Amino acid sequence: MSITAEDVWAILREVAQSQKETDLKFQETDRQFKETDRQFKETDQKFRETDRKLKELGKQIGGLGEKFGSFTEGLALPSMEKILQQRFGMEIISPSVRISKGGEHLEIDVLAYANGDINQVYVVEVKSHPREESIVQIKTLLGRFRNYFPEHKDKTVYGILAAVDISATLRERALREGLCVARIHDNVFEMDTPNGFQPKAF
Repeated sequence: MSITAEDVWAILREVAQSQKETDLKFQETDRQFKETDRQFKETDQKFRETDRKLKELGKQIGGLGEKFGSFTEGLALPSMEKILQQRFGMEIISPSVRISKGGEHLEIDVLAYANGDINQVYVVEVKSHPREESIVQIKTLLGRFRNYFPEHKDKTVYGILAAVDISATLRERALREGLCVARIHDNVFEMDTPNGFQPKAF
């Protein structure tokens, strides 16, 4: 069977048509890849934007916590000053005391002391809502106090946990540990220790 010129042209037309269809499919596949790549980029951009917003929100929440802590300490200071002066005879009262020594840092919400007949120091830790670790924190602070303040090494050191809101269980725990407890009442702090309570000297 001989192949005519017409047959050859028919075969060539089929091949050309097939190539066109293949080319169209490649173009469509390329278009889909580009669309998928664009979607991936958009998704990645959205993830980055979400991550940025989450980080920003974290900073704002952290800042809010710091502001609330500062507000609580500011609220406590005037009434704590009165208590420390009138009830405990303290002469020098300093809020927000920070000290660094040997690459380590110590921060005290309120530091009060007297040098005369009353040779004592009171370290006040202010918490809005103290937890178990708050007691560990203030006891650690009291234990390290003389290393940072050798000028007070001969004084008796006491601790006060001042709280906006404290549970009865945590209050009892603090008292058992020898800490004085103060809590807020009518926008001022008042001592909340039983009659005859003897705080632990640290």
